[in-house]
Amino acid sequence: MADAELVLVDHHAHGVLRADLDRGTIEALLTESAAPPPAGTTAFDSQLGFAIRRWCAPLLDLEPHAPADNYVRRRLEIGSAEAARRLLSGAAVATWLVDTGHQGDTVTTPGELAAISGSPALEIVRLESAAERVARSGPPAGRLGAEVTAAVQQAAATATGFKSIAAYRCGLDFEPARPGPAEVATAAGRWLRAMDAGLPARLDDPVLIRHGIWAALDTGLPPQLHTGYGDADSRLHRADPALLQDFLAASQPTGAAVMLLHCYPYHRQAGAMASVFPHVYLDVGEALNHVGARSAAILAEALELTPFHKMLYSSDAFGLPELHYLGAAAFRRDIAAVTGRFVTDGGWSAADATRVAQLIGSGNARRVYRLPARDPSPA
Repeated sequence: MADAELVLVDHHAHGVLRADLDRGTIEALLTESAAPPPAGTTAFDSQLGFAIRRWCAPLLDLEPHAPADNYVRRRLEIGSAEAARRLLSGAAVATWLVDTGHQGDTVTTPGELAAISGSPALEIVRLESAAERVARSGPPAGRLGAEVTAAVQQAAATATGFKSIAAYRCGLDFEPARPGPAEVATAAGRWLRAMDAGLPARLDDPVLIRHGIWAALDTGLPPQLHTGYGDADSRLHRADPALLQDFLAASQPTGAAVMLLHCYPYHRQAGAMASVFPHVYLDVGEALNHVGARSAAILAEALELTPFHKMLYSSDAFGLPELHYLGAAAFRRDIAAVTGRFVTDGGWSAADATRVAQLIGSGNARRVYRLPARDPSPA
C-alpha cells in the first residue's frame, strides 16, 4: 500500500482558528509555551517548525525547506482561508473526531471543519466544559451531580465520545472509585461557593472530575483522557498514564473503552496499560508533530508493547491547519517506514504490515467509536 492510500480517522483533533493569522499567532501555535520566543529568534527553529517548512511548504506553492520568512509571507499572501482549504483537504483524512471544548468560540465547529476539508467531522464532548456549563446555570449543590450526569447522557445522543483534561486540572493520580452522592454534593458546594465569591467556573475539583468521567463511562461511549506532554497548565509528573492503573482496573467492568491520548514521553507506560487492560487504547497524537524528524522513532517505541488492535491515529491539531496536514502526512510516512523496516528485517510479513497500518490508521477507530464502514457526506 502506498503511503498516500492509507485511510485515516483522526480520532482526536480540534478546529482551526477562523480569524486571519498574523506571524505572531502562527508562531504561538507552534509551541505549547505561553511566552513568545526571545527577540531575534523564532518558534520555527524547532522540530515542528522545520517539519512545517519541509512538508507544508509545497502546498503553499513553495519549495521544501522554504525559509520561515518566505513561508509566513506566502501564507499571508494567500490568506488563512485558502491556506486552511489546501492543508485540510490535503490531509485526506476520512473522518475527524473533534474536541469542541477548547476555545470553541474562536475555532471552527465540526461542521465548519467538514466543509473546509471535504470530510465528515463528529463531536467529542469535553466533560469539564459540560460541567462548567451546568454550574453556570445555577443548580443547588445537591442537584449539580445529577444535572451533570443528565447533561452527559444528553450529549451522548449525538456525540461520538468524551474527553477529560483531568491531567491539567487535578492530575491523573486521582482516587479511582466512583464518588458517592454525598461526596459529590460536598464538592459541588465548595465549587459553587467559590463561583459565588467571583472565581471563574473552572472545574479543578478531583471529585467532580471523577464524577464526570464515570458518567461518561456509563453511556458506553469512550472517554478520552489527556496524558503526557501539554502546556504549562499541566504537571508532567502527574500526567503519566501509569498513574491511572487503579482507575483502569476499576473501570474495566463498565465495558466502555478508555482512550489514552498522546502519552509522550510516557508512551511506553501507556503501551503497558493497553497490553494489560482489554478496554484501554492509546495514540501518540501530538507528539509526532512536535518531535518532527524523530517521529518514526517514537511511533516504533509505542508499538513495542501496544497490541496492534489497541492503537489509533490522531493529530491533536489545534488552530493551525498545518498541524492537521502534518499529522496525517507524517503518520502515513512513519507507519510505512517503521513497519517497512520490520518487513525488511524479516520480522514481519508485508501483508501483516499492511494490516497493522490499516488497523491503526482507521480500523480500530471505526470499531471502538462505532463509526460506519463508509463515511457519510460532509456536513
